[in-house]
Order: sequence, then structure tokens, then C-alpha cells
Amino acid sequence: MKPMSHRILVVDDDPHIRELLVFALGKAGMRPSEAGDGEEALAAIGRDMPDLMVLDINMPRLNGLDLCRRLRAAGGAGAALPILFLSSRDDEIDRIVGIEIGGDDYVVKPFSPREVVARVGAILKRGVATAPQPASITHNRLALDTEGWEARWDDVPVPLTATEFQLLLLLASMPARVFSRDSIIDRLHGPGFAITDRTIDSHVRNLRAKFGEADLIETRAGIGYRIGSCG
Repeated sequence: MKPMSHRILVVDDDPHIRELLVFALGKAGMRPSEAGDGEEALAAIGRDMPDLMVLDINMPRLNGLDLCRRLRAAGGAGAALPILFLSSRDDEIDRIVGIEIGGDDYVVKPFSPREVVARVGAILKRGVATAPQPASITHNRLALDTEGWEARWDDVPVPLTATEFQLLLLLASMPARVFSRDSIIDRLHGPGFAITDRTIDSHVRNLRAKFGEADLIETRAGIGYRIGSCG
């Protein structure tokens, strides 16, 4: 996919931050647009679904967390829209809440526009296969359509974010392997990417909750995760 095809919606109530990010993303070859709050963002998404949203948490009218919850609950394309959260507080609780409600990554203010561009690029690259994948992967009751980016359980679709789908695909593609948290981070984000183990744990909890299956992903104490029996 060409960089110019990536449409990025920047949502922040600070016009200076929007200006910085729109400039940086445009310079990186992407197509940024902007919204000043959550309500404006909803309207923009309704007109033209972006490929990714950079979303501030603390905003008037409709804050970032509530906007993310609304999109994930509504289903459809919004349920899978990749979201990079921005926050003025370096608070682990904020990080965990943001990831658990469906965020893909998190950046704390003040930040470097280069860092935001790099993280946006990393999230978008998760949708680009680095090696040929079969058109579908089936593991007992779980089925993953790698071309349509659709997950199904007993033939019922389960809406997932891009990161959740990639994590589940990684585990299901090698069912005998146990992945450490570090190896999962390297596979999804690239080596040396700054993300905590707790973020991976939050994605795993989200997946178990969405499928309603505790054995969807098996925890190997002190080692990491592998796909469960899905029986």
C-alpha cells in the first residue's frame, strides 16, 4: 500500500498540536485531516473512514476514551479502526484503560512529532504481511480470514481491532509455539519498540473477553502466551 493512501485523522482540542501533527504526517507522505473534539471526529469518520486515528484523551464535549468506547461498541468499520491515544498524563492507569477499551498504542505529551509518525507507521505496518500468509487459518472453533481481516468463532464474526487481530493471527499461525511478551512486541511493532508488557496483557484480556472464552489464549507462567485449545 502506498503511503499516500494512508488517511490519518488527528483529534485534539489544541490547535497547535493538531498543526504540528498534520504537518509531520503530511511530510511523511500521509493524508492527515483534523478534528477539534470527539463530536467533530465522529462526524468526520461518518463522512470518510480514516485508516488510523490519533486521538487525544482529554477533550471537551466527548473525550477520547468515550469516543473509542462508542466506536468499538457500534461495530462495523469503526470497531476495527486503529487508534493511537495521546495524553497529557504519564499515568499507567490511563495507559491500561486506553488499551483495554480498544486502543492500539499510547503516546504521552509532550512528545516528538517524529515519535508519533513512527508509531503511526508501526501500527499501519501491522496490516502489511511480511511473509506470505494463507488466505485463512482455522484452529478448531476459531477461523481467521487473513485477506478480509475477519475473525469468526463458530462461524460468528467477532469484531477485533487491528492489533488484536494481528496478535491472534500470530499465535494461531504457530499453535505449538509459546511466545514471550518481548517476542510478541517484536513481531507486532518491530525490535526495540517502546511498549510495556502490561500492554500485551491488556490485549490478551480484551481478546478473551470478546470471544467469551478463557482458553482462547493460554498463559504459560513465566514464559508467555500461546493459542489455546479453542475446542
